[in-house]
Amino acid sequence: MASTDRLGGTGILPKMKRKKVADSCSHDEYKIKFQGLNIFIVERKMGSTRRTFLMDLARKKGFRVNDKLSDAVTHIVAENNSWNEIWDWLQIHKLSNTNTLEMLDISWFTDSMGAGKPVDIQERHRLFFKKIPLSLRHSWSPVLSCIRPYVQIVFRTGLQQRDALEILAENCEFNENERSYVVFARATSVLKSLPYAISSMTMLEGLPNMEVQPREILEDGKSSTVESLLCDERYKATKLFTSIFGVGLKTADRWYRLGFRTLEEVQAAKDLKFTKMQKAGLMYCEDISSFVNKAEAHAVGQIIEKFVHKCVPNATVTLTGGFRRGKEIGHDVDFLITCPEEGKEEGILHKVHSLPQGLLLYYDIIESTMEKNKIPSKQYDVMDKFQKFQNSDLNFKDWKAIRVDLVIVPIQQYAYALLGWSGSRVSRPLLLNFYLKILNSLFFLQKVFLTAKTEEEIFAHLGLEYIEPWERNA
Repeated sequence: MASTDRLGGTGILPKMKRKKVADSCSHDEYKIKFQGLNIFIVERKMGSTRRTFLMDLARKKGFRVNDKLSDAVTHIVAENNSWNEIWDWLQIHKLSNTNTLEMLDISWFTDSMGAGKPVDIQERHRLFFKKIPLSLRHSWSPVLSCIRPYVQIVFRTGLQQRDALEILAENCEFNENERSYVVFARATSVLKSLPYAISSMTMLEGLPNMEVQPREILEDGKSSTVESLLCDERYKATKLFTSIFGVGLKTADRWYRLGFRTLEEVQAAKDLKFTKMQKAGLMYCEDISSFVNKAEAHAVGQIIEKFVHKCVPNATVTLTGGFRRGKEIGHDVDFLITCPEEGKEEGILHKVHSLPQGLLLYYDIIESTMEKNKIPSKQYDVMDKFQKFQNSDLNFKDWKAIRVDLVIVPIQQYAYALLGWSGSRVSRPLLLNFYLKILNSLFFLQKVFLTAKTEEEIFAHLGLEYIEPWERNA
C-alpha cells in the first residue's frame, strides 16, 4: 500500500512489529528466601500468559516456583478449579508425594504475594469441592462407587474419625443391622481415600456416602455414642467372642446371656458344649486372631500348590482376598482352585488327608450349592456357594495357626469367582448389585449366559472400565 508523505515523496509504510513476550525469568536472577517451599501453578483454566506473569512475580519475591510438576513440589496453586478436578488431574501424573501436597486456591498465592512471604493456610485458601447434583447422587452413586479406583494408601489424617465410624459399623453388624452397617462402612472407605481430615460439615459437599454421618465425629473425631459403646459390656463381649474361630453372633449372644464376659470364663464352663471348630478356635485363638503377613500367605500358598498339583498337575491355585489387592496383612488366606478341564477339580478337597502329617489343626469341607445355569440370588454371600475347604493351618513359623480357605471353582465360573473373592467387602456388594441389574435383565430377556474367561471380560460385559485388583480397596 503506497502513500504520499509531507515532502511529496512516495514510500512504503513499514509493517507493525509484534512485541515479543519476555520469557519467564529463572531462579538464577533472584535469591530464594523461603527454603522448603516449592510452588507449582496450574495452567488449567488460567492460561499460559497469566501463569507466566504469576511465576515471575513469585520468583521476584523470593519464592521457588517449578516450571514442571514433579515430586519436589510442595504447594499446588490453581484458579477456578475444584479440589475434585485437581485431584483427578494429579492422578495422571502419578506423583509419589500426592498425599502430602498442599492444594490451594489462587487466594493463598495473592495473599502471600501481598505479604511478601508465605501466609498461614486458612480454610478459605483450600480448594472447594464441586457439589454433585442431587439427581446424580441418587441415580448414579452406586454405579460410580463400584467402578471408582480405591488404591490402598494409608493417610495419617482423620484416624479418629475413621476409627469412630468403624466402631459404629461394627456395632451395627453385631446387631445384624445390615443397612446401617453398609452406610458407616462406605463412609469409612471415603475417609480412607482422602489425604486430609474433615474439619467441618461444609467439606462434605460433593463427597459420596457422607450425607447422614454424625456431625460430632466428623468435626471433632469423637462421639458420646462411640465412647458409650467402648464401655458397653455387651459390645465388648460380642467383639471378643466373635473373634474366636467358629463363633458367630448367635453363639456370642448366648454366651453373653449366660453371664460370660471373658474367654477364661467360657473355657472354664463345664456345661458348655463346643463344636470341633470352636475347640480349635479357643485353643489357638491368639494365633488365629493375629494378623497374617504377605510372606506367610505366600509360604502357605507353596504348601497348597504342592498338595493340589499332586492331585491334579495342571490345576491353578490363585491367592485372592486382600493380598491380591496389594495389602500387606490380613486375617486369613483365601485361595481359588480350578482346572482347565471341567470336572477335573472335583474331589481335590476330599484328598486333604494327604497333606503332611501334623499340618492340620482343624478342617471342614462345605459342599457346593451352586446350581448349574442358574442366575445367582441377590445375597452378598453368592461366592460362598462354591465347594469350600476351611482349616486352621499350623506348623508355620514354629507353630503359628493360620486360617486358610480353599475354594474349588469350575473353569467356566472362575473369572466371576476371582472377581468376587478378590473383594473388597465394601466394593463387592456394589459391583454385584450393578451386575445383577445388567446381567439378570439380559438373562431373562435372552435366556443366555455371558461367559467370561477373565475379569476384563466381565467389566466389558458390564460396560465398565477395567479396574486392577489393587485399585479395589473400597
